[in-house]
Amino acid sequence: MSTLSEESRQIVASLACRVGPNADVARIAEAIVSILQAMDAALTPIIGRQGVVAMYRRSVHLCACAHPQLAGVNDSAQAAPDLIALKSVLVEQSAVDALHLGEVLLTTFYELLTTLIGPALTVRLLRGVWEPSLSDTPSQENSP
Repeated sequence: MSTLSEESRQIVASLACRVGPNADVARIAEAIVSILQAMDAALTPIIGRQGVVAMYRRSVHLCACAHPQLAGVNDSAQAAPDLIALKSVLVEQSAVDALHLGEVLLTTFYELLTTLIGPALTVRLLRGVWEPSLSDTPSQENSP
């Protein structure tokens, strides 16, 4: 389980790096959606579109047990993850709550994927999702 805790830290760090300091809830929601889109792009060739959708829907369902504000995100049957519904729920939260929901959702998705394809393959497939944002500085800090 040390791999999961290390990856969980990497997920949280990647999200924090993408949102930058003093981010508002809209920026946080956009960062979460952006990470999910990158995960979708990385995983679709491996587990297929339906596999990604199933993993996303299951992750939202599991998170909704502890975070009922996510309960309506999966209401419509979609051929793709309904990130618009997720984003609309996130922007209704406080910045702290939206960030926490994103961390929980991304970590849950990662853990589910690990149970499906194993930790080594999961790390290899999603490394590119986390690493670019960890090596970049947040856009708010790029000012001269």
